[in-house]
Amino acid sequence: INMISCKVPSIATLLISMSTTTAFTAPSFFPRTTSISYHSQYPTLSLSATKKITLELEKPLGLILEEVEEGEPKGVFIEDVNEGGSAFESPLKEKMIGSKVTQVMGEEVDSLIFDFVMEKIIDAPSPLSIEIEVEADEDEGEAGETEAEEEEVAAPVYEIGTQVEIKVIQDGKEIMTISDARVGDNLRKTLLENNVEVYRGLKKKLGNCGGGGQCGFCAMDLQDDGEGKPWLLRSDYEDSRLKNKPESYRMACLNNIMGPATVTIE
Repeated sequence: INMISCKVPSIATLLISMSTTTAFTAPSFFPRTTSISYHSQYPTLSLSATKKITLELEKPLGLILEEVEEGEPKGVFIEDVNEGGSAFESPLKEKMIGSKVTQVMGEEVDSLIFDFVMEKIIDAPSPLSIEIEVEADEDEGEAGETEAEEEEVAAPVYEIGTQVEIKVIQDGKEIMTISDARVGDNLRKTLLENNVEVYRGLKKKLGNCGGGGQCGFCAMDLQDDGEGKPWLLRSDYEDSRLKNKPESYRMACLNNIMGPATVTIE
């Protein structure tokens, strides 16, 4: 992500007008129409009629966010969902509107200022795990969920931070088992931290993009070893970068660990 000037350095560019309406300019994974308006119209939800839902969304998200209360560390809520982002395709699109964002990648953000929440979203890889607080349907009761919601909630089989095994194969044999890999951590970063040779050969060593999702040199075969197959299908962007590779190939830099797996590095 390119560095951009901002109200709080390195987060985003915030242009403030006399009407207290603020436009937000973000990196390319946000739609260009994304804006943040500071007029604190967060719809107050009754605690007895709310529930929390965890979603896995690819970037660009297509979410229009606003701070709950101007200038206060009370988090953000989703004002609208833009066409063209992954949130627009979700069966829970309508429920997202007006909901408060409570977690990003397993970290609590409901008591942070707007800029810090945006920093968490910008720094997170794709797919991004986001938890929202929504109004419960009248016919659901406190624990009831629609079929579509159950599908969304069930997606992350392993909780963020769960310790899992990542087996590494090179030259046809297993060279390592990383037993302390954690769900939610970036796969490329975890492999490099354990001295796995992700980039084999001079071309890959010198020409890789450093985890920016551009070169495709960190592509590797990934077999999902987890119960319930927790690893999500590769994104459309990965498909475009790996169109000549089997569907089991993934770019390590673009994937967070979702559960146990075996990776084969060419």
